[in-house]
Amino acid sequence: MPEPHNVVIAAFPGVELLDVTGPAEVFSVASRVLGPGRPGYRVRIATADGGELPTAAGVRLLSDLALHEVTGRVDTLLVSGAINLVDGAAEPVVDARVTAWLRRAAPAAGRTGSVCAGAHLLAAAGLLDGRCATTHWLSAARLAADHPLVTVDPDPIFLRSGRVWTGAGGTSGMDMALAMVAEDHGREVALAAARTLVMYVKRSGGQSQFSVPLTAQAQAQAEAPVDDRIDELCRWIADHLADDLSVDVLAARVHLSVRHFSRTFRQRTGSTPAGYVEAARLEAARRLLEESDHSLPVVAGTSGLGSVETLHRSFQRRLGTTPAEYRRRFR
Repeated sequence: MPEPHNVVIAAFPGVELLDVTGPAEVFSVASRVLGPGRPGYRVRIATADGGELPTAAGVRLLSDLALHEVTGRVDTLLVSGAINLVDGAAEPVVDARVTAWLRRAAPAAGRTGSVCAGAHLLAAAGLLDGRCATTHWLSAARLAADHPLVTVDPDPIFLRSGRVWTGAGGTSGMDMALAMVAEDHGREVALAAARTLVMYVKRSGGQSQFSVPLTAQAQAQAEAPVDDRIDELCRWIADHLADDLSVDVLAARVHLSVRHFSRTFRQRTGSTPAGYVEAARLEAARRLLEESDHSLPVVAGTSGLGSVETLHRSFQRRLGTTPAEYRRRFR
């Protein structure tokens, strides 16, 4: 019987539950998809002292071993993360004992990865120096400020730099684990695992952590006044992308002058009305390219971008690629 692929997930008290269980479930399902006679995955949770592992969700897990008990070959070493909110600010948790262990153990692992704010532990161990990395968008600015030798990209759901992988928060750890399964056993096995897990789609790493409305909210000024009219308008825009969405039409819809509307919209969303509309249309075009076989003229028309020429210009300006290349990459 071939030896299983050894996965060790390093964790600490207060860790985010899904950062541990999400990747573990993906590897478990992949083993079942592979079936008997093919090397699957052996997943173990390691903590500083072993024993019970309290999580941020209040659910207690039971670790398989203490960090010092991890011996032999480790094919995949993952570190989970946690973020505390202190006076409204995101404070990533950096466990000193796990960090010290990572510094010693990671160089010998086949590949190393982090889920969510686990990237802060990899960075603290010096394992991200000179690399591109991502993390949960809440703590991305902190990662860049604390570790200037790391090139931080807050947008992708996961990134790979050589044998080091970094993922964003929540379910993106499952997407990253699926990509690892694809690397180990091929795309078909990864897709079969995704279907078994009833995951909507096996997302590629370059896709964005969040949608245009969430991006706008994250970028809006903290002191921006609440305006339900603008929030409702953003929802309306998403359902009417092929309509005339000029600033005059949008301002009239919320019964404001163009000047007042433009100022209020930017305060609320962090974007100009025209920039927001283009980004929303681009997001719709991206989804159509990922999920359908529609021709480029149909994609351009349905998304509201109008023409293939406009579609190309928008993709080149905002994503640095062409619609055809984007489809090849993410289908």
